[in-house]
Amino acid sequence: MMYKTTIILFMLVSTLVFSQNAPIDFEDDGIGANWTWTVFENDTDPDLEIIDNPDPSGINTSSKVAKFTALETGQPFAGCESEHGADLGSFVWNEDNTSITIQVWKSEISDVGIKFANPNGWAQIELKVANTVVNEWEELTFDFSGYMNPPDGEGGPLDQIIVFPDFQDRTSENVVYFDNISFGTNDGSEPDEGPMTAAPTPTEDEDDVYSLFSNTYTDQPVDTWLTPWSAGQLEDLQIEGVDTKRYFNVDFVGIETTNPQIDATEYDFFHVDVWSNNAELFRVKLVNFEPGTTDLEGQGEIAFDLADSEWVSLQIPLNDFADADLVTDSGNLLNNRDAISQIIFSGNPIGNLEVYIDNVYFSKESMSSEEFETEVGFSMYPNPARNMLTIKSKLQVDEVSIFDMSGRQVKNSKNLNSPLDISNLKEGVYMVTTKMGDHMVVKKLIKQ
Repeated sequence: MMYKTTIILFMLVSTLVFSQNAPIDFEDDGIGANWTWTVFENDTDPDLEIIDNPDPSGINTSSKVAKFTALETGQPFAGCESEHGADLGSFVWNEDNTSITIQVWKSEISDVGIKFANPNGWAQIELKVANTVVNEWEELTFDFSGYMNPPDGEGGPLDQIIVFPDFQDRTSENVVYFDNISFGTNDGSEPDEGPMTAAPTPTEDEDDVYSLFSNTYTDQPVDTWLTPWSAGQLEDLQIEGVDTKRYFNVDFVGIETTNPQIDATEYDFFHVDVWSNNAELFRVKLVNFEPGTTDLEGQGEIAFDLADSEWVSLQIPLNDFADADLVTDSGNLLNNRDAISQIIFSGNPIGNLEVYIDNVYFSKESMSSEEFETEVGFSMYPNPARNMLTIKSKLQVDEVSIFDMSGRQVKNSKNLNSPLDISNLKEGVYMVTTKMGDHMVVKKLIKQ
């Protein structure tokens, strides 16, 4: 379905002093045990239980904890929330309270989500952090330093906490225990050091480009660079005087353009320049709707391995988004591109991905396919291949990575003076990404 875009102008609320009731420890003489907790989107919505600590060991030896039973038939975003105006108390974000910690005990790895709302229901998207251990207590930290206070006229300061203890598609009933939710100073609120230089300047002819964001070309209208349904945050900044977008705390972020939708039938590539110092994987998805409607016509998503702490120019053939051997979910293919309305970025680490973005545009192939293959692309042979794979290009090949169809990197090499040994790979289809200077090109490999 199409998500309706809402544009909100953020302003700081008044500077009155507020504070939240915390830490939420669920003890009989503490905070949280007597609150009115409402469970939602969990099928029959079994109550949140306050029980004796089932495992008083490790970092959590307290007496009481909260028990949330995530039903297999519940929604991935099943959760529980405190009562407006009675439990948490009114507060605004400041330098002293944007680091939220929560202790969890879980039997499997999945995201924990937290968000806050005000009496009018205004809220920003939840932050999600996954546990890293099972069957023992672990403390998770959530960085809300980039979150805004509710705008004036939107119902006042925040006064409700919402917890999503098991944010995932479930194949069984999962029990999660959580405890000791605290608010503190965020010592790590400053972003990691970002790029010191601006993204490369594009060189395509403007007549061959449909630009959404670039200092080089004339940009076309975009409804929003961060949809309300995004799980991540956005900061607009400049690097060496060049406009750049920083996305952080990312699970997935959406860009939406519905007026107009993008007719990309005459274009050959989707381009974006990306910089990250923590991306383990970066995904690009294009979503197409039937012109003038909200009826989905197709979508395709491709995964990339990014070089660390340097600008990477992704020049992605649009046909790749319709190739079942390249998209991360072959059940979704961008077979039509006459009404592209959403661009979605995601990747790993989930909930903590940080990327800088520039030069987002569609472009036409200004040279023939043979010229592009020779000058910008690369050749690999044999294909299908059994034991050895040779990479050739007129450009300097800096790095080659091979991914399986789940997006997992299975081979990486920076030594390309000899063929790649792929004898240990299982039979099947793989994606080969080759980095050549500022260019990254993807091709399909069949392993026999």
